[in-house]
Amino acid sequence: MIYLDNAATTLYKPPQVADAMMQALQVMGNSSRGTHASSLNAAHSVYAARVKLAELFGCTRPDHVVFTCNATEALNIAIFGLISRGDHVITTDLEHNSVLRPLYSLEDQQGVDLDFVSADKDGNLNYAEFEKLVRPNTKAIVCTHASNLTGNLTDIAKVSDVAAAHGLILIVDGAQTAGTRPINMTELGIDLLCFTGHKGMMGPQGTGGLCMREGLEIRPFKVGGTGVQSYSRVQPPQLPTLLEAGTLNAHGICGLSAAVDFLNAVGLQAIHEKEKLLMRRFYEGVKDLPNVTVYGNFCGDRGAIVSLNIGDYQSGAVADALSEEYDIATRPGVHCAPRMHRALGTEQQGAVRFSFSWFNTEEEIDCAIQAVKELTV
Repeated sequence: MIYLDNAATTLYKPPQVADAMMQALQVMGNSSRGTHASSLNAAHSVYAARVKLAELFGCTRPDHVVFTCNATEALNIAIFGLISRGDHVITTDLEHNSVLRPLYSLEDQQGVDLDFVSADKDGNLNYAEFEKLVRPNTKAIVCTHASNLTGNLTDIAKVSDVAAAHGLILIVDGAQTAGTRPINMTELGIDLLCFTGHKGMMGPQGTGGLCMREGLEIRPFKVGGTGVQSYSRVQPPQLPTLLEAGTLNAHGICGLSAAVDFLNAVGLQAIHEKEKLLMRRFYEGVKDLPNVTVYGNFCGDRGAIVSLNIGDYQSGAVADALSEEYDIATRPGVHCAPRMHRALGTEQQGAVRFSFSWFNTEEEIDCAIQAVKELTV
C-alpha cells in the first residue's frame, strides 16, 4: 500500500518506537505509584520524555510538559481550563473540531463570546482581523499552526504580537506541525502548545500533550488518583500532577520518547525539507491536470498536504477508487474542518487529501500522480 494519509496518523514509524514500547511492556510498572524498581523505572522514563519534549518545543520547564492521550485532550484541557463565563475568544476558520467543539460548548453552556478570523477561497487568513476583533473581555486566541485540509501555515509570530500587545493567552494547536518543523514556543510567544504523538511526531496513538509557559493558572479538566497527597480533597496544585489524574500511558510515552530521539537524530529541518519536496513533486504533477482543482496557497512555506477534487465527483468516490484500484490510502470528506470547507466552497463535495511523511518515496509520489491522471480521463 502507498500510504498518503499521514495528516491523520503516520502508519510507518521508526523501528525503535515499537522496540521501546515492547521493552516497556515487560519491565515497567506504574509511574509515581510506588518505590519499587518497576515503578521507579516508569517514573524515570516518563520524566526523561518530559525533558526531551521540553527541549524539542522550547518549553522552559520539563514539569510544564503535561501528557495527554492526543491533541484533542490537550486542547480540551487548555480551553476548558482557562476560559470562563464572560470571556471572549478569537479563533479562525482554519480550525479543526478539536478546537471548534470545545469553544462551541463554552459558547452554548456558559455564554462565552466567539469571533472567527476569516479565510479566503485559498485558505489564507485575514491577519488584520485579529487586531480588529480584540475586545475588553478578550481572554485568549486559539489557533492552529497549520490547516489539516490545505496545509496553509498560520503566521504564529504575527498572531503572537497581537496577543502580547493585549495581554491575551495564545493557545496553539500543533497537531499538524509538531515533529515536522522546528517549533520554539518561548521564541514564538506561545503560552500553550498542544500536540499529538501519532502524526508528524511518528509516535504511537494514544500519546500527546501540552507544553505550558510558567505562571499560567489552569483548572484541571479531570481529577482523581495521582499517587501523592492522597488525603487531599482536591487535585494537588503542582504541575504536571494537577493535569494528569489517573495512570499515564507510560508504555506509549516510552514509544514517543524513542520517536523524539529519531526526530533529533534525523533533524527536524531535514524532515521538513524532504516532506516539502514530496509535497511539491505531487502538486506540480497534478495541479494542471484537466478537471483537477487543488486547494490552498502553495507560495512559500507550508505543510506537506495537497487536497484536491476531480470534476464533480464526490471526494469519497475518488478516495475509494484510489484505494481499490491503486492501493493508495488518502482521506476524503470534511476532515473535521467544517469552516475551512465553507471558505473553500467544498461543503458538499468535500476534498481528497494527500499527506506526506518522511517514510514516503518519490516513486510512491509518481504512482499517485499517475493514478490521479488516470482518474481524470
